[in-house]
Amino acid sequence: MNTTQTAPAEQTAAPLGRRERNRIRMRERLYDAALALFTEQGYDETSIDEIAERADVARGTFFNYFQRKEDLLGTWGEKRRAALTTALVDDGPDMDTAAGRLRRCMTTLGRMSEEHRKETGAMLMAWVRAGHPLVEEPYLADLFAQIAATGLERGELREGTVAEQVGNALRDLYLGTLYRWCGRPTDPSGALTEELLATLDLMLHGVLTTPAPEEAAGR
Repeated sequence: MNTTQTAPAEQTAAPLGRRERNRIRMRERLYDAALALFTEQGYDETSIDEIAERADVARGTFFNYFQRKEDLLGTWGEKRRAALTTALVDDGPDMDTAAGRLRRCMTTLGRMSEEHRKETGAMLMAWVRAGHPLVEEPYLADLFAQIAATGLERGELREGTVAEQVGNALRDLYLGTLYRWCGRPTDPSGALTEELLATLDLMLHGVLTTPAPEEAAGR
């Protein structure tokens, strides 16, 4: 009897039908209209009626795709997460270590915001006011923690390092740097990415020239 199992053929996703393609296009149309208005005049100052008018659809059409205006904030976050995930899929010499992967994360995050500065400022302010930093799943913290955990397994991080703490600390450093950058509209191009990388290096390498007394005593 032949016990060798043949791997199933890779399945190709079926092409989307016309109705689904139309739904995706309409959702993107509404999202793009909303984002443009948020950037131009602010999130709080933009009404659903204005979004529908900019998208050239009836007001009721908006509710076929979004239950409320706040759902657009979630969509914005999802798109940024998707862009970050795509950037981490690409191979490269900088992806061979935990430090390299973290630098790729920070570089991608910085450039995304720099390429859409006004949009980022408007959406970040709305995101904070809506309480999303407190209620949303900590995607970035989890991602940073996963990278740190892999680094620990490979012996790249100091023994005793807690991956979850690294993830939370890096998320806090990223958001704090982003908030400050949004408050400095005259910063030159690339300033956010440069500060994010400098902050990351500061955490990875530390600032003490010698171990702290309590660390030395424990050795």
